[in-house]
Amino acid sequence: MCVYIKLYDRIKRRVTRSPSMEGTTIILFISLLYMLIFSCAADTITADQTVSDGNTIISARGEFEMGFFSPKGRPQNRYFGIWYKKISTGTVIWVANRETPIVNNSGLIRVSNKGIMVGTNNSMIWSSNYSTTVKNPVAQLLDTGNLVFRDENEPENFIWQSFDYPVNNLLPGMKFGVDLARGINRYFTSWKSDDDPAPGSYFHELDVNGYPQFLLWKDSVLWFRTGPFVGSRYSGIPSLKPNDIYTSNFFMTRTQIYYISNLVNSSESPITRFVITPTGDSLRLIWNKQKQEWTVYLAAQVSDCDRYGYCGTYGFCNTYKSPRCECMKGFHPSVPDNWADADWSGGCSRTVQLNCEPGGDGFLKYAGVKLPDTRWSWYNKSMNLEECRRACLGNCNCTAYSNTDIRNGGSGCLLWLGGLIDVRGYSEDGQDLYVRLASSEINKNKNSRQSKKLKIVLVPVFAILTLLLSLFLWFAYRRRKLNRAGKVKVNARQDLDLPLFDVLQIANATDNFSFTNKLGEGGFGSVYKGMLEEGQEIAVKRLSKDSRQGVDEFMNEVSCIAKLQHRNLVRLLGCSIEEGERLLIYEYLPNKSLDSFIFDKEMRQSLNWTMRYNIINGIAKGLLYLHQDSRLRIIHRDLKASNILLDHEMNPKISDFGLARIFGESETQASTTRVVGTYGYMPPEYAIDGNFSVKSDVYSFGVLLLEIISGESNRGFDHPDTNLNLIGHVWRSYNESNLKEVVDSGMLQSSNEHQVFRAIEIGLLCVQEYPEDRPTMSSTFQMLTSYHELPSPKQPGFFSHRRKHRQTEDSSKSSTLNTITVSFVGPR
Repeated sequence: MCVYIKLYDRIKRRVTRSPSMEGTTIILFISLLYMLIFSCAADTITADQTVSDGNTIISARGEFEMGFFSPKGRPQNRYFGIWYKKISTGTVIWVANRETPIVNNSGLIRVSNKGIMVGTNNSMIWSSNYSTTVKNPVAQLLDTGNLVFRDENEPENFIWQSFDYPVNNLLPGMKFGVDLARGINRYFTSWKSDDDPAPGSYFHELDVNGYPQFLLWKDSVLWFRTGPFVGSRYSGIPSLKPNDIYTSNFFMTRTQIYYISNLVNSSESPITRFVITPTGDSLRLIWNKQKQEWTVYLAAQVSDCDRYGYCGTYGFCNTYKSPRCECMKGFHPSVPDNWADADWSGGCSRTVQLNCEPGGDGFLKYAGVKLPDTRWSWYNKSMNLEECRRACLGNCNCTAYSNTDIRNGGSGCLLWLGGLIDVRGYSEDGQDLYVRLASSEINKNKNSRQSKKLKIVLVPVFAILTLLLSLFLWFAYRRRKLNRAGKVKVNARQDLDLPLFDVLQIANATDNFSFTNKLGEGGFGSVYKGMLEEGQEIAVKRLSKDSRQGVDEFMNEVSCIAKLQHRNLVRLLGCSIEEGERLLIYEYLPNKSLDSFIFDKEMRQSLNWTMRYNIINGIAKGLLYLHQDSRLRIIHRDLKASNILLDHEMNPKISDFGLARIFGESETQASTTRVVGTYGYMPPEYAIDGNFSVKSDVYSFGVLLLEIISGESNRGFDHPDTNLNLIGHVWRSYNESNLKEVVDSGMLQSSNEHQVFRAIEIGLLCVQEYPEDRPTMSSTFQMLTSYHELPSPKQPGFFSHRRKHRQTEDSSKSSTLNTITVSFVGPR
């Protein structure tokens, strides 16, 4: 308590003993002290205090104020929020109960040892509830606009803060991005309207797929993209330049990825904030002292070229031209009739396909552009531009490259591994982008004068080249005749960009496929650990002679895997088909498969919730890539714990594509009379009728998610009080509001209880009986990484009672119903 309270008590006792003092003087003096009492701790609420509607809390220097307010046009609705105090009174920057207003003036704010609570005398409508209890809890409003919950004796240790749960405003000092260690995703959602703070249609988040960038969504439609942060600004916001008002910084560490801005001079710089309006405008506002109003300092979207994918894939949007869209050089409209009608969304196609042979491709430089969508990209911050160029040429899937940082002449390497979309230019503040083209297309861009000179030189050269080509073809024919497998090798290198290993080389690496190097086996054959001469560890899948796969099917599988590139998919290094052998060479992953952790009582103790949540998100990203983002739409059909491998940092990688099916762009489902897969992971429509689709993988993912959280196998689940499988047990616990019984007890103690229970609900949504009720992987991933309200799950598939039976030692292990599936049992 402050000294004024003690002084007040002392004077009060003296007045009580001195009735002769003049009453008016006493009252005025005590009133003055009473005002001082409430000014000494006006920014803090303790556990023994209650703030009612009509009273407010003010930060120490009076910058911000919090309490209950009503938006204009809705006087009956009361919300608990924070707003500016000194300037622009009424500009709300944060709201707690944005979806559940109080309809009268009965609102109260309390503080308990678990957090801040907003409600009435009879109910609680919002809470910052946290699993950790605080001995001396206080809530404090800081002069930054941040509401924090902490221990009274630990002023710098925030247990909870409103800056981690923003609404529609980004203030100086507030992080925008993800905290991977704490499982926090700081994103922004617009108000529904100017007088309704409920979540609106626009949602701004950091996307960490590929090279991180910020995306603005309108409901489920990608609306705007800032482009990656390139050292001093975003690639897609060229007007965001260094200034004397605020600084812009982007940080990427192993545990955090975020953007933050700070005032250059906190006492002299103008007050600024970044806001998403109900109409989707992203604006940087500055407080104008002379006009006493907010002035637009920067607008992220300024033209129709800022609409995501306005000109489609390989389309180029130019705000200074009419029409806006044109195809990049070396490309032509995919649907010319649509372009004639000013519909450019179909994008462009290559005029000449890439060659991917030495000298076959080159790059055309586009200066001053907004970099394309980086969700399908790879980056290395230590490489220079020339190294980046060579890396792109060495990868047949690479379509363009650029620097990651434009400062000091440029540094870092960013590669695009798919179509280029959402490219805009030209601007003097844009960035250089090097687009890959066939060499013949690059030559077309040379001027006619150079072409004429070249013709004089090329005539005799052409004759010599013709002779050399004839000799080359003759030697090539001789080589093919001597080596029957040569044709396969050349095709593999051209089509797959995949190394072909000699059988002898692999035999030496695995000590002639010795038993001591054997990692596991299945119906397909065996898997061996090996080491190449240069020291690289590998895992070799050796198909048995009895496997049903022939050379054509084997090459088809290789083709499928080789074209998949994602951090959450096991990487195929090469293959071999010599001397009757069919070998697949994979990267070696040392931490075995996921089932060796979650189904082992001792091993799973090492997996806390943060690690399990990262594994769940990684698997979801890998499936999303297979279903939506890869060049081929692929259904895995055998997703299970034993097919999830873990690298040295416990990052998950999906393996075993022996049962995978490739879908065309227009295909959504298929059927088969030969059902293959693993009991416990197959959805009803596939196990019974042979129908499968992307929703089949969603069902398997839901089962896997519940297994990760519970530490129990769906198929081998055994509970003393029930005859249900794991899915049925979770469903019953959900209906009885007893989800704690589902969670692995050793994990819940250190986890975010709300996040764990939300993940269980997402798992139940994925295993619903009918495929049309299940979400897509895109929706599932968005639910995992956001905090939007979830729909109520319906009854899951294969939810039934079963007869108790004595289980064998291996009853908890999954088994695949097809002999060609890859089931890596041991460490990789």
